[in-house]
Order: sequence, then structure tokens, then C-alpha cells
Amino acid sequence: MQMGDETRQRVKFTDDRVCKSHLLDCCPHDILAGTRMDLGECTKIHDLALRADYEIASKERDLFFELDAMDHLESFIAECDRRTELAKKRLAETQEEISAEVSAKAEKVHELNEEIGKLLAKAEQLGAEGNVDESQKILMEVEKVRAKKKEAEEEYRNSMPASSFQQQKLRVCEVCSAYLGLHDNDRRLADHFGGKLHLGFIQIREKLDQLRKTVAEKQEKRNQDRLRRREEREREERLSRRSGSRTRDRRRSRSRDRRRRRSRSTSRERRKLSRSRSRDRHRRHRSRSRSHSRGHRRASRDRSAKYKFSRERASREESWESGRSERGPPDWRLESSNGKMASRRGSSL
Repeated sequence: MQMGDETRQRVKFTDDRVCKSHLLDCCPHDILAGTRMDLGECTKIHDLALRADYEIASKERDLFFELDAMDHLESFIAECDRRTELAKKRLAETQEEISAEVSAKAEKVHELNEEIGKLLAKAEQLGAEGNVDESQKILMEVEKVRAKKKEAEEEYRNSMPASSFQQQKLRVCEVCSAYLGLHDNDRRLADHFGGKLHLGFIQIREKLDQLRKTVAEKQEKRNQDRLRRREEREREERLSRRSGSRTRDRRRSRSRDRRRRRSRSTSRERRKLSRSRSRDRHRRHRSRSRSHSRGHRRASRDRSAKYKFSRERASREESWESGRSERGPPDWRLESSNGKMASRRGSSL
């Protein structure tokens, strides 16, 4: 399907409406155009500008359009092969039954006819290209094959009645599903095997084989890339788990260290508290001891002073008693405030 200017501006080569087989230059609608099996216009967009855009983009990244084109060609070739088998079945029903030996001889004639047709088509192509020498060599091979064909036809003619031999024996071409006659002349064979229809089917089948190989290689590469990415993810996950395990171990280790430090700190605090309490008890004990000792010493000093005072008093009393006995009756005198002594007796008077 051709595009107008407005549609061309809107549509990109990645659009689903664009024919991927056309972008890869293998669409059967283009290849078989103008032949007896012309398929008409393709239902999808064909545009050479989009093909140029695709060729530029495909150099930078893999678009994997080969898969779409392969599916398209496989569908087309499958339909062609179905028609070939149907034509064979129809020929088997309409043509006269012959023995396996006669059929094999007829098959040999057909094979030689195909070989002659292919050689003549190749010779014509070489002659058109200006390679006359190679073309002459091909024609010499054609003469050899023609001699073989003549012998094969003679064997086939002798193996069956003349009436049956005169009947046209048809065969279906395995490449393009066209009918070939057993008695076709060289010109007819050359036109068929060198014609656009037969060569077009050869091009389509070769392109399909190439696409299958390319798709298989790219799928294998994608599978390898996918496997490598999965292995990388698994390796990263293992490393992450190991890192997480090490992180958890470090956290646990730090937690244990913190618990140990807290335990040691608590133990130190307890020891400090215990020592402080011990020192307090010791201080209180020493304070009580000193207080008891001071009280004991004070009491001792008091007792000593009392004892000393008692002895001194006793000594004074003894001394006084002794002096009174020597002096006679005591004459009590008191010292007045003016320094004069006064006798208690006088004061009583």
C-alpha cells in the first residue's frame, strides 16, 4: 500500500501498519509483481523512504524485524507448498495409472529437462552480462544433458505403449508450483527456469532460509544475554545477601560491643558505688571510732582531773588540819575589798 505525503509524515517505520518484509526487501508482493502469480498490492504500507530510515536505525540498534518478515514468508511459502501438493494430487487422479518402473523413467526425463532449463537460463544470463566464454561452456554442458535426455526418453518410450506415450505427461514444479510437461522443448524449459516467477520463488525461499538462520542466531544471542543478566542478578543478589549478612554481623557485633561496654560501665559504676559505700562505711566507722576515742579520752581526762583534784583537796585539807593544830584556834580573816584583813569574829561584833 502506497502512502500519501500527509500519511508519510505521520507514520514511522516502526508502525505496525508498515510492512516489515518490505523494509527487508523480501515482500512477495514486490518480488512476484508482474508475474503469472502477481499478488496485487500489499495490505500494509510500502515506502522506500521508510526502508531507508530502517536501514539507518538498524545500524545503531537491533530492531529484530526479521522475526516479522520470517513469519510473513513462512506463511506465504506454506500456502505455495499446499498448492503444490494439491496440484500433484489432482494430476495423480486425472492421469493414467502407470507402473512404478515407468514412473521412475518418466521422473528421470523430468529431472533432465529441469537441468537443461536451468543451464540454458544461466547461459542466457551470462551472455547478457557479456561473459561469452562462460556462456559457451554452459551451452556445451547443455548438449551433454540433451544427449542423456534423449536416451532417457527412448527408455521411457520403449517401456509403455505408443498411445500412452503420446499423452502429455505433466509435473508440478517444486519451487513455484507451476506445471511442467514431459515433452516441453528447451525454449519452454529455459523460459520457465529463467523466468521471473521461478526466480522470484527461489529468491523468496533463499531469503526465508536466511531469515531463519538470522532469527535463530539473534534468539541464541538474546538467550545468552538473558542468561548472563540473570547470572549477574543472581551474583549481585548473593553479594547483597553476603553484604547484608556482614552488615547484620557488624550490627550484632556492635550491639554486643555496646552491651559489653554498658556491662563494663555498669560494673565499673557498681564497683565505684561499692567502693564509695565502703569508703562511707569506713569513714563512718572511723568517725565513730574517733568520736568514741575522743569521748573515752575526755572521760579519762575528766576522771584524771577529778582524781587529781580530789588528791589535791585531800592534801590541802590534810595540810590545813595540820596547820590548825599547830596554830591554835583559827582566826578567820577575810580580805576586804580595800585590802585589809578583817576577822570574822570582829565582824560579828
